Amino acid sequence: MAFKKEKTEEQSHYYAGQKKGLWWKYLLAVIIILIYLLPLYVLLMQSFKSSTDLSSSMSVPDVWYFENYLSTIKDGTIFRAIKNSAFITLCTVTLEVIFACLAAYPLSRNDSKGNRLIRSIFMGVMMIPPLTILVGVYSVLVSITATNSYWGIILTNVAFGLPMAVFLFTNFIGSIPRDLDEASIIDGANVLQTFFHIILPQLKPIIATVVILHGVAAWNEYAYSIYILQKPELQSITLCIKKYFSSVTNDYSGAAAAAILAILPLTIIYLILQDAFVQSQVDSAIK
Repeated sequence: MAFKKEKTEEQSHYYAGQKKGLWWKYLLAVIIILIYLLPLYVLLMQSFKSSTDLSSSMSVPDVWYFENYLSTIKDGTIFRAIKNSAFITLCTVTLEVIFACLAAYPLSRNDSKGNRLIRSIFMGVMMIPPLTILVGVYSVLVSITATNSYWGIILTNVAFGLPMAVFLFTNFIGSIPRDLDEASIIDGANVLQTFFHIILPQLKPIIATVVILHGVAAWNEYAYSIYILQKPELQSITLCIKKYFSSVTNDYSGAAAAAILAILPLTIIYLILQDAFVQSQVDSAIK
């Protein structure tokens, strides 16, 4: 009993020493968190300042000015833009997940020369910056009358996001044991039944990851939206915020208030999916 007590005390001292040695890691984590929160803090403070307030962007307003939010809400265009962005993002993410997981399953399970070539092409396409081919893409959209339409920007977002989504799904499915497929086939299931009943239920973490990453990208898309969505009733949230800036004057406080309202839907979705997102990172690390 005395030996066990001494051993327990030694272990407690050891763990206490380990914790003391990790203080710099906690300090570093706090610094990183503050760096990430700094832009949000500046945005929030700016949204409560009047256009005549010339104080530092880091300072707290002397008088809290709520008119920025009230005027943005009364204008109504911010909610129409949020609705447009939500529809575009939902359609984009849904199509990407459907096409990516269906394409990734055969690419992951059949290690042939053709599939390896296709995977290489996908990785090569990922290296192309979207803005470098803007003129070509816009010309194609004009020729198929896809400008000033939801499906034009959705098609563009899916085309640029699909290679990365296929890459993520292929790697994740590759970590799932092939024994499950073989057992399903022995039980009489075909390929589609095996995928939908055996593989697809295990893809929840990576689906959440794709939804978050590509959903944020579709929500914040600006470069192509400014050319494709030219009608005011079709404009997304980024184009709505753009109206606060012009060659004559810039309404930073109004833009900040609109940006805060635009952040809220994404924040709520992330809080709902964060457990699945973290689980995906853990699964990837284990793999």
